[in-house]
Amino acid sequence: MMQRTLSRVLASLLCLTTLSAGMAHGADGLQIPAPPALSARAYLLVDHTSGQKLAGLKENERLDPASITKLMTAYAVFRSIKSKRIGLEDPVTIGETAWRTGGSRSFIDLGSRVPVSVLLQGMIIQSGNDASVALAEHVAGSESAFADLMNQYARELGMKDTSYRNATGLPDPEHYTTAADIIKVANAIIREFPDYYHWYSQKEYSWNGITQSNRNGLLWRDSTVDGMKTGHTDTAGYCLVSSALRDGMRLVAVVLGTDSPAARERDSQTLLNYGYRFWETKRILVAGKSLNQSRVWKGETELVDIGVNRDVWATLPRGGAERLSSKLSLPTQLIAPLDPATALGTVSLSLNNKPVAEAKLYPLKPVPAGSLWQQGRDTVLLWLE
Repeated sequence: MMQRTLSRVLASLLCLTTLSAGMAHGADGLQIPAPPALSARAYLLVDHTSGQKLAGLKENERLDPASITKLMTAYAVFRSIKSKRIGLEDPVTIGETAWRTGGSRSFIDLGSRVPVSVLLQGMIIQSGNDASVALAEHVAGSESAFADLMNQYARELGMKDTSYRNATGLPDPEHYTTAADIIKVANAIIREFPDYYHWYSQKEYSWNGITQSNRNGLLWRDSTVDGMKTGHTDTAGYCLVSSALRDGMRLVAVVLGTDSPAARERDSQTLLNYGYRFWETKRILVAGKSLNQSRVWKGETELVDIGVNRDVWATLPRGGAERLSSKLSLPTQLIAPLDPATALGTVSLSLNNKPVAEAKLYPLKPVPAGSLWQQGRDTVLLWLE
């Protein structure tokens, strides 16, 4: 494989934006302080776009998620709506199991018919256990069957340390997850269901003559926070998943096992502020932009532009994008035909000799095999190489 430096090309392709005024920097502009000390039993802060972890503690420890469970409950319902197995305005008859479920309630009446959209608001905004069970029964026939569906989706999302036994988060010895797994379902909701995500920022909803407020206090404290979910049981403590969008950069924070609603909000706000103050997410390579022009042998054309077929993002210390270095790896000889769907090599990016991102390289246009004369001529030229 042939190594080629791309510093000049990379500099011209980086989608750099002006740094926000007033952000703290170290002496060399790249120093990142240690994450702040928090009271939470476990926590994790991740950039939504790049997936990079910015801070964490015991993020792989299995813990009781309480009503954070309802993120997966909502995800499973959203999947059912997307596949048209159910509809947002389907009337759901409230059965006795849902009506009698303990804990937080959205005050739906036994035997009443409530639209799926209203039940989703009752679950997302007010954290209603009754609404969660009613949705589970509507989607899968029973809460236990719905829990099987939740576990299936957890496996699809790579949530390896999660086990669901119900749709509510009520305590069960075999009902657990981790901060790292919670991030996966939270990101999936934001990525796959933007049309439904607005419910997570809704501050209140009314049903049956009762108006109830969203339990996520950060929605009132920070205008950039637009979701997601609270949770609490005696065993789980007070938990919060929060997501914020500032200047196009979305962060997701998970805080588990604090001792009060105020503590979960304080820890979550501290994490988000830390992430935004010291980090930035940049599109560092643009799909379809040429990174290199390479010689092609035995093809209709002698040169082909090489690049990535998807945008490549990275979360870096503020100011770090300007200091990225990169290397491109391609075969010594490129022989036609070349197909834009077939990778030719890789581009690797690093900051201070630490890997930041890697992506496959593709020809940006097809290069068919040349005529017999072109192929014969290049065969001779290759012999002379």
